[in-house]
Amino acid sequence: MSEHSQNPQTEEGDEHQTSAPLLVSKLEEAGIHANDIKKLNDAGYHTIESVAFASKKNLVAIKGISDQKADRILAEAHKIVPLGFQSATEVHARRSELVHITTGSKQLDALLGGKICHVPLHDLAP
Repeated sequence: MSEHSQNPQTEEGDEHQTSAPLLVSKLEEAGIHANDIKKLNDAGYHTIESVAFASKKNLVAIKGISDQKADRILAEAHKIVPLGFQSATEVHARRSELVHITTGSKQLDALLGGKICHVPLHDLAP
């Protein structure tokens, strides 16, 4: 494994670079109370990515989540999920670490340009 995949912190700070969705329960490590995490889960926010992409208005609409809690939850989710600009070099580096699987057919693999690249669903969104 490369050094980058073993250490989830980037050189620029405490942002985590991940290739797979993280369960919302991971927010507990960032200091978010377990009851608030349960409320997020019950409202359909099962991953940190879904929380990070949610609006404050949607989080406040969850019973028991105040403006202050929503701000804190979003801040912690944004620390974990990189939402900002990524250069092509950074994207290429992340994609080079993806798992490649074969189809079992050499001819189909050749048609597909080698192998099928296994990517998380959130990487497929535009």
